[in-house]
Amino acid sequence: MKNQSTGNLRFAAITAALGAGLSSAALAGTPEPAPMMTPVAADDSVVSGNLSLDLNSHFISYGFDVWGGGDSFGGDSTFNPALELNFAFTENFTAILGTWWDVNDNAGSPIGGDLQEVDVWAGGSYAFGDLSVTALYQAWMYGGDTEHILDISLAYDCFLSPSVTFHNRLDAGAAAAGGSQDGTVIVPGIEYGFDLGPVSFAVPLNAGFFLDDGFHGFDALGNVTDSGFGYVSIGLNASYAIPCDERFGAWDIHGGVTYYNTQEDVINNPSDSFFTWNVGIGCSF
Repeated sequence: MKNQSTGNLRFAAITAALGAGLSSAALAGTPEPAPMMTPVAADDSVVSGNLSLDLNSHFISYGFDVWGGGDSFGGDSTFNPALELNFAFTENFTAILGTWWDVNDNAGSPIGGDLQEVDVWAGGSYAFGDLSVTALYQAWMYGGDTEHILDISLAYDCFLSPSVTFHNRLDAGAAAAGGSQDGTVIVPGIEYGFDLGPVSFAVPLNAGFFLDDGFHGFDALGNVTDSGFGYVSIGLNASYAIPCDERFGAWDIHGGVTYYNTQEDVINNPSDSFFTWNVGIGCSF
């Protein structure tokens, strides 16, 4: 599920995981003791989840245009279903399981058919008041190998919803064949949300800072890509809740557009700046 703002669901899934678990504590001054683990009442909903079925114009993995869509605005579009389950064991701790698939005919697949990639993740989120801390181990299975990831994310429930993710590649898997190396990317972000009638809007702003050379392999001249500032993205996303019987979950129609600006010495993309779009349906239960 590679970090996908509008064009990618991986970051969306992590951000959704950050929202799991919720209470309130101070960020400044002397840290307060961690809140006690409180068992969930028997009549509370322990299991919840999210299903999304999205069509994306691009597959963007931490600023990298995987299928080389460039500024074609959809020439290599891909279908990305995703499912995440949350298990609220206490008022503060939530366990997380999820999967994300990449389905398209852009290349031959060792998995079979048009299924290019299957990602799975597991971890948990703990709330310290309005601050939530999430850790997710991820296995990205593609190209006949598995890329291993550990993401540590922090999010604060306040105006602009600030968050930061430390994306740690532990094993490059099939990406190593293209020169990609292990390393860490730091992704800070904010998001502004508002409603216009029945439609909810969000404006996410994210940036990627690479701590290690060669994270995305080689540049156009065959040199190892640099570390440092790699990309910035800003999007406009919209969601409309579909009126339906709540016994079948809360369904929505969503979509959006995201603009990326990437640095060619850090990320070798067909175009340094480009737009992506996505559209899909979702269900929360």
